[in-house]
Amino acid sequence: MTVPRRTFLQFAVGAAALPAMSRLATAQAYPMRPITIVVPFAAGGGTDTITRILAERMRATLGQPIIVENVSAAAGTVGVGRAARAPADGYTLSIGHLGTHVVNGAIYSLQYDLLKDFQPVALVSRASFLVTAKRSMPANDLQGLIAWLKANPDRASAGTAGVGSGEHVGGLLFQTVTGTRFQFVPYRGGGPAMQDLVAGQIDMMISGPAPALPQVRAGSIKAYAVAARSRLRAAPDIPTADEAGAPGFYFPYWHALWAPKGTPSNVISKLNDAVMGALADPAVRSRLEELGHDTFPTEQQTPAALGAYHQAEIEKWWPIIKAANIKAE
Repeated sequence: MTVPRRTFLQFAVGAAALPAMSRLATAQAYPMRPITIVVPFAAGGGTDTITRILAERMRATLGQPIIVENVSAAAGTVGVGRAARAPADGYTLSIGHLGTHVVNGAIYSLQYDLLKDFQPVALVSRASFLVTAKRSMPANDLQGLIAWLKANPDRASAGTAGVGSGEHVGGLLFQTVTGTRFQFVPYRGGGPAMQDLVAGQIDMMISGPAPALPQVRAGSIKAYAVAARSRLRAAPDIPTADEAGAPGFYFPYWHALWAPKGTPSNVISKLNDAVMGALADPAVRSRLEELGHDTFPTEQQTPAALGAYHQAEIEKWWPIIKAANIKAE
């Protein structure tokens, strides 16, 4: 029997539409299985800690387990690349910060585009870095540290989470502001670097507050200043750089969440709702504050706000990084 042409065409169009309809139905039912957030650093660092706090509360909203996967290497480029290549279905997400999603684009030949290959989900938190040193460092305040570094040029070692990481860029900025010189030691994340600082294997670190503050409170390392105009609510005894003797040393830092480009808008919306719900939880906010992190205002927690913020940060920092001639090692 011959099938009428109109019937055949209707069948063909309907069959072609089935995969799209299936994807739509899957997106509407999202999430139906565990979600993975790729942390591009080793466990124990600031990004890892913040992710686990966030994931725990997001799980309650989304009704599915959230797996934190640590993929560390090359200042976070391997982990971010893993997330960029993942299916755009909302089941693999990328968390990162100024270093991974801004600075790396200025110093590495990336296999992904930081703007075009990611869909913004939400800004998560912001903080300011601390000037820290091993407990046996002879200087007892920031002016003393600067004097010691000037008297011993290129002798001190400063740990970083990798070339181009926040610790690295913050250290370069500190050198510029203070007129000091020291050697950088790259690690696979802020956690391993902090472990060696506590052990006295390196001399100092321009560190994010999450890995540093617990060690400062325990007396395992020294903290000289916070790189901001105001003191941390979580550590009000630590002076600002202005107060301590390095006026103008400001280095704000932030974390955010992305999905692969092409992720359905309703999936992005559900993820954003889960992040905003987590950040509105007093328990989550308290835990972040203990780590020296604040949340962004509600109006800045939208996907559109992250997209604009991300673009602005790239436009701000890429010329600075390229002018400093930072190269991947």
